[in-house]
Amino acid sequence: MFFNINSNKMFFFFILIMSTLISISSNSWLGCWIGLEINLLSFIPLISNSNNLMSSEAALKYFLTQTIASINFLFTILLKLIFLKNFEMDNLFSILINSSLLMKMGSAPFHFWFPIIIEGLSWLNCFILMSWQKITPMILLSYYMNKNLLFFIMMLNTIIGSIGGINQVSLRKLMSFSSINNLGWMLASILISETLFMIYFIIYTFLISIICFFFYILNIYFINQLFIFNMNFLLKFIMFLNFISLGGLPPFLGFFPKWIIINFLIFKKFYIISFIFILTSLITLFYYIRIIYSSIMFNYLKLKWFKIFIKNNYFMFILLFNLISLMGMIFSTFFFI
Repeated sequence: MFFNINSNKMFFFFILIMSTLISISSNSWLGCWIGLEINLLSFIPLISNSNNLMSSEAALKYFLTQTIASINFLFTILLKLIFLKNFEMDNLFSILINSSLLMKMGSAPFHFWFPIIIEGLSWLNCFILMSWQKITPMILLSYYMNKNLLFFIMMLNTIIGSIGGINQVSLRKLMSFSSINNLGWMLASILISETLFMIYFIIYTFLISIICFFFYILNIYFINQLFIFNMNFLLKFIMFLNFISLGGLPPFLGFFPKWIIINFLIFKKFYIISFIFILTSLITLFYYIRIIYSSIMFNYLKLKWFKIFIKNNYFMFILLFNLISLMGMIFSTFFFI
């Protein structure tokens, strides 16, 4: 399966889900902080592996960075409790709380830990870090936003996420920069409405789940392994469609939430932000297409490191998800009827 069924891992996985629910349903900042801490302490056993030094190193680095962000968060909420009774410092507190939450989710300019840690993880843990671990900080951010700061941060995310991925040869690092780029779009969506954020997040999670599952089955971690990816052309075409959808080209599902965000930004006359978002999307499409080019244009020996031979049930599972990705734009038009 996607990861080995293990009672300990399942226990920590359950706590990981529950801690997110604790944080987002808490009615005090202290309760939110406790949820974040439980989340951190449940994710570390999931990513650490005594047989793999890289994952142990990633677990330690993750612990240190998240602890720094948690200390900042706790320090700010305590300051807020002490000082806000006497005089108003709301702007400063919002910047401090937003910064610690942005560091928690691996947003630029606090993104330096994110690609380094992802490099040491398995594809399942990469998927969790790029999707589930972003829910809590995002929801908490929506409670107490500094809009001027977030406008700057979301532009920075899209620029760094697109430029950082250009020179990468590791697929995990490339996916992490893609995640930073998409984080900029998520911040824009949460500024518009929480419903739009949920639509964007669900579609993004759906697309990266297919891609991570695909790479896990083929046991692929680097671009040069794609040169030897001499298999069924249909599988290559499926990977091509999902990357293009993640990049946000029109006929596919990934374009739908980006289209709404750009529509709203232009309606509110944020022309410079819209221009940066569209421009950086083109750069991300460039490095997605480079992955496809590597797998389709080069032919070499047969692939020798399958973990699982793709049986009919796996193949049908991938085909079904890919059909949703392809036909998603047609279904999404029903929202406007």
